[in-house]
Amino acid sequence: MTTHAATPEKTEITTLVDGLSHLLADTYMLYLKTQQFHWNVIGPNFYSLHKMFEEQYLALAEAADTIAERIRALRAPAPASYSSFLKLTSIEEANDNMDAHDMLQELLNGHELIAKQLSRLFLLAQADHDEVTLDMLITRKSYHDKTAWMLRSSLGLS
Repeated sequence: MTTHAATPEKTEITTLVDGLSHLLADTYMLYLKTQQFHWNVIGPNFYSLHKMFEEQYLALAEAADTIAERIRALRAPAPASYSSFLKLTSIEEANDNMDAHDMLQELLNGHELIAKQLSRLFLLAQADHDEVTLDMLITRKSYHDKTAWMLRSSLGLS
């Protein structure tokens, strides 16, 4: 006789993995955008922005690896192609002709979007009693909140 108790757990895991896959795609797309800005920023704040963008894209690359490995630990395949990321992401590619101010605003929007996404994923990880994923999500949320603050400050916003 089949029990129905396994179905909700399977659904919760699938939902959590789906959410993590979207998070991975958004993280990777924000990584690409940040690296694009690192390479192409110009203006009077070139050096400081170039260095800040480098620190950010390196952190995002490491985060993408961590998220993908968590998906694998949950026994699911991690999306790993540009086409799969494009299907999953909420972050749009950047224009090629942005000034430094627009670059900062674009990155701010991306970090704030991911921070909101992480808040929703907390609920899924909690419902699944998945403390390991929850710990990773808390670490990611802390990073995105801090980076958003730094970008807002660079833009002169409160």
